[in-house]
Amino acid sequence: MFGIGRKWERELESAADTLVAADTLAFGGVGIAGTLLPVTEAYHQVAGILDDHPEEVRRQLDRVLADGTPAGRAYAATLLERIDPAAARAAWTSLRDDPSEFTTFVGCVMDRESIGNYATQRLAAA
Repeated sequence: MFGIGRKWERELESAADTLVAADTLAFGGVGIAGTLLPVTEAYHQVAGILDDHPEEVRRQLDRVLADGTPAGRAYAATLLERIDPAAARAAWTSLRDDPSEFTTFVGCVMDRESIGNYATQRLAAA
């Protein structure tokens, strides 16, 4: 029995590590084949753990917001919207003036976006 209950914790930490280093923001499949990027899989893995373990997920999202790349911070703030909308709004607000860029994918369309512009769009949509 030892360690069985902790599998989700290891998965969460590993997925958060992937988000910290993310260089691309894609919430679905990319390219003609609709391939899921490892970072997209990590995002969905964290999202899947979120409902059962919101406090632990929140701690990991705070780590990604503090230490992550621009794309990683965008993933974290997006997930934070499901746990704590006010904290997500604060995260997006803090990112509004950040000119750091990342790659985005929507289907086959690849683009570059600054975290500041992305945050401004998320705040406007909220």
